[in-house]
Amino acid sequence: MLRILYLAHDLADPAVRRRVLGLQAGNASVTLAGFRRGGKSGAAINDVAPIDLGTTEDARFLQRAGAVAKACYRLRQSLKGVERPDLIIARNLEMLAIARRAVAVMGGDVPIVYECLDIHRLLLRSDWLGRVMRAAEAGLGRTARLLVTSSPAFIENYFRPLSGIDAPILLLENKVLELHDDRPSAPQPRCPEAGEPWRIGWFGALRCRKSLDLLSRFSRAMEGQVEVVIRGRPAYAELKDFDTFMRGEPFMTFRGAYRNPEDLAEIYDEVQFCWAIDFYEEGLNSAWLLPNRLYEGCRYGTVPIAISGTETARYIAGRDIGLVLADATVDNLVELFSTIDQEDYLERFARIAGQGTGPWAAGRRDCEALVRRLTQVAGAPRPTRRLRTPAQTTAMEADLND
Repeated sequence: MLRILYLAHDLADPAVRRRVLGLQAGNASVTLAGFRRGGKSGAAINDVAPIDLGTTEDARFLQRAGAVAKACYRLRQSLKGVERPDLIIARNLEMLAIARRAVAVMGGDVPIVYECLDIHRLLLRSDWLGRVMRAAEAGLGRTARLLVTSSPAFIENYFRPLSGIDAPILLLENKVLELHDDRPSAPQPRCPEAGEPWRIGWFGALRCRKSLDLLSRFSRAMEGQVEVVIRGRPAYAELKDFDTFMRGEPFMTFRGAYRNPEDLAEIYDEVQFCWAIDFYEEGLNSAWLLPNRLYEGCRYGTVPIAISGTETARYIAGRDIGLVLADATVDNLVELFSTIDQEDYLERFARIAGQGTGPWAAGRRDCEALVRRLTQVAGAPRPTRRLRTPAQTTAMEADLND
């Protein structure tokens, strides 16, 4: 059985829980260690009690850097009694630094896998700070045996032209995890009853101020013909007034957090459309990602809404599903929803449902395939790689900007 030390940037992140469950389903033994974000504690995941490395805060880079330094200093004590793993997975850049320290603490040549599912805006700056950050990533990742990411656009726009990471790349989409034989049945269309509104669901990590404001103005403009249902974890560093804001909204409701994947069928069954737009890092990470809510929504038959020029729009256009806005404005949304009737909705629903669950959900066989790939990485001899020089990276930046 493959022994994995999984280093997580946020122990309370539902995506971390999903990854641990998936690795276990693939027949790996997982030890979990990581940070608490904003004081939220990480609960045990399928009997795996996490090792607490300290607390970090959203949108506070220097605080997080200090927490990483402190965790590295204390790591020998933190990992005391932990059996030497066959492989270390570092989720995000800050955990890559801790992974390097863990290898030194545990001795030997433990392979490191770098899992990067978001490209932080500091890595994309064109000034000296951006160059320093990319150099740090390249230095910390020079011994990584595998890079795991979730969107082709991350590879095309960052890892190949800009990043100094020189490792094989595994594309691992953010699919819904379905491990049990009693998985939810195929979704059914849910047209609103006479007099009821269409409902848009915005679920997951809630961090986009522009989306919140846009949905507020749009729902008010529709005067009750469209309602917005919000669920998940608000990022209060970005949405400081979220609770007060929501109390004043006549056509938007916030229904709190939910369990992923246990509650997905229930919450998506309440809506017909899924807000798959994100402006948090507009034009950069937000344009390149394929969000969890895209896969979740399609798995449960909700019609995704995307904005032109993004990887999400390219993805749903390639599958001939969903709605793509030329520009995310109130007028465009009002025009779009003024033309949608039950027949149009049912046709769009049928296009999604007709593709089955395969494009949107990962089962036990997918988990086993992932662990087999990781086992190959753990057993392979350490490759000899040439780290990109600063001059090469600068040249690639110039090519990208031409």
